[in-house]
Amino acid sequence: MAYPGYPGQQPGGDPLWGYFAAVGGQDGQIDPVELQQCLTSTGFSGSYQPFSLETCRVMIAMLDRDFSGKMGFNEFKELWAALNGWRGIFYQYDADRSGFINYQELANCVRGMGYNLNPQTLNVLMKRYNKNGQVTFDDFVACAVRLRALTDAFRRRDQAQQGMCTFQYDDFLQCTLCI
Repeated sequence: MAYPGYPGQQPGGDPLWGYFAAVGGQDGQIDPVELQQCLTSTGFSGSYQPFSLETCRVMIAMLDRDFSGKMGFNEFKELWAALNGWRGIFYQYDADRSGFINYQELANCVRGMGYNLNPQTLNVLMKRYNKNGQVTFDDFVACAVRLRALTDAFRRRDQAQQGMCTFQYDDFLQCTLCI
């Protein structure tokens, strides 16, 4: 039997396959509800609250190159690696170990991910993702996903790498509304 991303072989030797297969349907894909179940059952968020369905949707959208609304095993592995990186950054900059980050900690996280954003953009992020002046891990992941996906979309169109590009209206809507 062929498995998505593994023609002719079962990825049984991969430790992530068990997590993926436990929730994946017969189509060999997982949708946002199944991703939420998987991440909750694995305890990925640790002592933090489970990921919201909306965060699971944007995580899938970030890697959903065929716009199916689902992800295969290879995308799942890519997401798992990204989540581990974001969790490490969040833990690194959550100075008081509260499970929340404030504005300064968010700014440090964003810089730690390699983004050089101006204070106005950081304020927009903080306003969008904070609850009572604090950003949860779930909201931080949603923020990180959108930063990555939008930056990737922009870079693909900024072929001269000058920080400028041109979008057609429909292209702009597809880039921003899918995540």
